[in-house]
Amino acid sequence: MSIHSHRRDIVYARARLKSTMAASFGVCRLFYLGLEPQTQRRLASTISAIKAQTGNKTAKDVTKAKENKTFQAIQEERRERAERSVLISCPPRFSEKKFLDYLSNHGTINKHFFYSSYGACAVVEFSSKESIASMKENTNIPAVEHEAAVPFKSRLLSLKWPGSQSNNQPVPNFQEQSPPSIGDITQLLSEKDSVDEQLQCLTEALQLTEENISLRFLVCSLLGDIAGAYFPECIIRPFGSTVNSFGKLGCDVDMILDLDGIYATSQKKGSGLSLEYQVKRGASERAVTQSILSVIGKCVDQFGPGCVGVQNILQARCPLVRFSHQPSGFQCDLTANNRVAMKSSELLFLYGQLDPRVRHLVFSVRCWARVHNITSSIPGAWITNFTLTVMVVFFLQQRNPPILPTLDQLKDLAGPSDKCVIEGNDCTIVSDLSKITLQKNTDTLEKLLQEFFEFYGNFPFNKASINIRKGKEQTKPETTALYIQNPFETTLNVSKNVNATQLERFVKLCQESAWLLQKREILNRSSSQSVESVLPWGFAALLLPSVTSGTGVKSRRKRKLEPASSRIKNLLDSLKIKGGETVAKKGSTNPSR
Repeated sequence: MSIHSHRRDIVYARARLKSTMAASFGVCRLFYLGLEPQTQRRLASTISAIKAQTGNKTAKDVTKAKENKTFQAIQEERRERAERSVLISCPPRFSEKKFLDYLSNHGTINKHFFYSSYGACAVVEFSSKESIASMKENTNIPAVEHEAAVPFKSRLLSLKWPGSQSNNQPVPNFQEQSPPSIGDITQLLSEKDSVDEQLQCLTEALQLTEENISLRFLVCSLLGDIAGAYFPECIIRPFGSTVNSFGKLGCDVDMILDLDGIYATSQKKGSGLSLEYQVKRGASERAVTQSILSVIGKCVDQFGPGCVGVQNILQARCPLVRFSHQPSGFQCDLTANNRVAMKSSELLFLYGQLDPRVRHLVFSVRCWARVHNITSSIPGAWITNFTLTVMVVFFLQQRNPPILPTLDQLKDLAGPSDKCVIEGNDCTIVSDLSKITLQKNTDTLEKLLQEFFEFYGNFPFNKASINIRKGKEQTKPETTALYIQNPFETTLNVSKNVNATQLERFVKLCQESAWLLQKREILNRSSSQSVESVLPWGFAALLLPSVTSGTGVKSRRKRKLEPASSRIKNLLDSLKIKGGETVAKKGSTNPSR
């Protein structure tokens, strides 16, 4: 049974539970979910299967990455596959076999999958680009009434099914494109047997699937078809969470309009006569970037099928075009020539492949931070996911022995072909993972999680900065609340937006979470728990709202926080079990509650 089948089982159970989940989560802190026995058995079986799949996949993926392909090779392979793919909007019900038979007339289909976004959609990958050309020759511009169609022939198509659609037609199996709810995650983790298994399961539940990554590369490729009308040799590449191995289902798609390939191929040195292109000249590179993005943004808005809500945000430090791509359901940000950002993605990918514990810890810390409003999808003074990831890397560099090498060590291992200087910044890192020798560290995920919270709960943020290039604390060069040196643009602080209030909330949450993980009341799953009565424990207990009662953004201004010890005690009391049920200790130490 595939992992995607397991995901569908969870979605099935999730739909049955949604109404009771909301009520039980809000009224009390225990998660007793009133499932029917058959559904309980299905979910329990699903969880066990995910556990096995997680361990096998992690080891397999790391070994493959070390032995075979570099970051660049993986991205190029995915980009090439995207160029051989189409995205097709489908009717609600249709014959999958007839659909595939019809498309096979144009060539061999390598892979396909279905998902739901404003209706049923299919991603189909052919074995050659010739199949795409053949399909386009047999595709029509739609006839529309009272409007005029923009005749842009993209690889975003619609399937027209002749005759009436029968309700007897089976619905294709849809791949999950959204992350599970926090209630589902807490339930799933609470049924694990150890904290280590919880963190592994969390990664499996949240990480981008291969299908989701393929869809992201296809969206970039479709946008490249539009940009290619002006710059035929340009490439739109995804960066950030899509490619750095830390992406979560539902995260935005960050894209780069890569024009450097044009410059690189045009700089051909030689003696004798030569030719140069005649070009327009701009006042500065920033002005040229703004001009290019302005035109591309307008084309996406006017001619890009499925692209809505287009915004040209050209005065930002890094100019960008923001839009929603409805057929995929993605929010997209398009920048130009942001090569340092791509190099940062490669660095995080490398760290994520060196040791499976890195990804498990990053996913866990990010999930914990999002639940407690340490991070936010809205720009502001929050700690960002990138900042948290760098903090995890720095913590793992501090272990004895270290789990991860410093950036300078990765630079020293680099070969001549790895040399990379971007705008005066040395961005050289080794690309061949087999050259990296790691020291033997056997710390469990449970130990690493607890000591991560202890480390940052006691970190001297008032005077020290974080530097993963050197792998050690350094004196803060400026009086910002949090200073984390940009790995490549070393004069920049990646956390300059974070204010003292948000940093203080992060530190207090780290202290409380570290303290909680030391207590056996939540650290060990009770033997009395069963599928019929599952209580949050271990990492799942850290996701409960009661841990940070009163620390939300809005409530922070309205009322004073009760003492941390009081909040922690209330949580521990709520998790104590007597006769298979939770006994809330009320009135003994806090009569007003």
